Amino acid sequence: MLDLTVPARQTSDFKGDAHAFSQWAEHMRPQVETHLAQVIDTAMPLEIAEQSPLKAAMAHGLMNGGKRVRALAALAAGQLFGAEPATLLKVASALECIHAYSLIHDDLPCMDDDDLRRGQPTVHVKYGEAMALLAGDALQTLAFSILSAADVGVAASVQVKLLSTLAQASGAAGMAGGQAIDCHHVGQAMTMADMQRMHRLKTGALLQASLKMGALCGQPTESQWQTLDEYAQHLGLLFQVVDDILDATQDSHTLGKTAGKDERAEKPTYVRALGLEEATRYADDLYESALRVLQVSLTAQDGSTTESVQRLADLAAFCAQRVN
Repeated sequence: MLDLTVPARQTSDFKGDAHAFSQWAEHMRPQVETHLAQVIDTAMPLEIAEQSPLKAAMAHGLMNGGKRVRALAALAAGQLFGAEPATLLKVASALECIHAYSLIHDDLPCMDDDDLRRGQPTVHVKYGEAMALLAGDALQTLAFSILSAADVGVAASVQVKLLSTLAQASGAAGMAGGQAIDCHHVGQAMTMADMQRMHRLKTGALLQASLKMGALCGQPTESQWQTLDEYAQHLGLLFQVVDDILDATQDSHTLGKTAGKDERAEKPTYVRALGLEEATRYADDLYESALRVLQVSLTAQDGSTTESVQRLADLAAFCAQRVN
């Protein structure tokens, strides 16, 4: 297992550019949104859709904006290793379906109980708890339907790897398992090692899977695959630490969800464990660590980088500097 205890203040001369990533994302995100709209439109036959608001609830949870970080991570990794754009859009859509399902369920009263998501009423507020539960279930299975279709555009062996990677990342050994640990430890102290383990599952697993699934659609070497895995572990933890910092420092309007909920609910966070200053320092260290992995393993002998490698550095900067 990767040691995520990063020595403080070992800065890299290889830098990411959050603004450059945002510009690239503005170009790619509409393609993701268009594909997601097509996915929802064909998710169920008309005669079934007319009998309930399930399709509308699914669309409300999936098509309500968002940064699409997981989709963009898959696209960035896939482009690095020469994957086909049409295949990457299918993978990106499956990942966003899983992410949307997890947020719909996370917002339910039995979980984190939030009325806002991306500045809009959560699915259970708009459509009721039962329909929200079903919408999440339907989006989860829709993700695997997308990846198991005949037109994904990869060899059958790769298709199986895509399915198994997503299943592991979203199930008991990944996101669901991490969420269960989080729910079980409300009001309880956790060690840094235990919190890292929890967030590696709860948040990091799906982000790590996004990068891996994008790469699987291309042709990475074994050493490149190992580098991507190490980078992804740092990035996943960085995303969660920044999440905890934003929950403690931003207002609800900026976040698009209720601010300060983690503290009021006595949930285990890095801000609670370390304090705001040290949590911010830890996020900085994780960012620098992610950059060092890329610099050491994916730069050329003359120190130059490809546009795609730079984009992974820019993704790390985007995750580190985001405000919601």
